[in-house]
Formats: sequence, structure tokens, C-alpha cells
Amino acid sequence: MQQANHKLSTSTKGKGLYNITPKIKLWVTQQKFSTGLLTIFVPHTSASIIIQENADPDVLHDLTKFFQQLVPEGSASYLHRSEGLDDMPAHIRSALTQTQISIPVNSGSPSLGTWQDIYLFEHRRQAHTRKIHLHLIGE
Repeated sequence: MQQANHKLSTSTKGKGLYNITPKIKLWVTQQKFSTGLLTIFVPHTSASIIIQENADPDVLHDLTKFFQQLVPEGSASYLHRSEGLDDMPAHIRSALTQTQISIPVNSGSPSLGTWQDIYLFEHRRQAHTRKIHLHLIGE
């Protein structure tokens, strides 16, 4: 059994879903593992990681809009406002999604479904550089 670790950086331009699949697939392929388990971790409290539809961009638009409606900015019920009106909603959106996922690796590639890609879900309005930790275990 072998292990490999890597840190990716992804720049965002504000709220939205950013496809990070090509960077992840490239790194996994370079490790030359035939089988294994890939863990993807985002060490942020206002961004998350999801697997989602890659064919119809309306899906990504609708997801973003849904989360904006579900967790609106500027609510009077939020106590935490020191980092801006979008910060507490970003923390809630991150708590509702995930900061870590695991994906099987088969034949040297992440085993994603035909219509699946991996997305960094940026919950803040401002541009950020987000770190993504990859850990692969296998052979």
C-alpha cells in the first residue's frame, strides 16, 4: 500500500462553483496508482467541495441560486458580522455541504460517473485563493 499527498490552489472570482476535476485527474494519473481511495479536503469554513452535474450549466446556476435563497445574506438573526454580510451565510452554506469527500480510484483515475465532476463551491462574494488537499492511498 502506498500513499501520496498534494496541495492544489484554486483562485475564485467570488460566489460560484469552480470545476477542479481536470487538476485532480491530472495529479491522480501522475501518481500511477491502479486502485485506491482519493480523499479531497478543503480546509476552509466558507467554501466547500461537491460532486455535481457536468453537462448542463443550468444545474450549477440553480444550485447557486438555491443556496442564496436558503441562506440569505444580511439576515438580522446573524450575530457574526465582523467579516461582512456574506460571511455568516458562507459558514452556514459550508456546513450544509461538505469540506471532504472520498472517491474510489480504478484503472488509475477517479471513478466519477458519466455526468459527474468535482467542484469547489465558493460561498464568499470576494475573490479568494482556496487550498485543496489531496490524499491518495492505494497501489
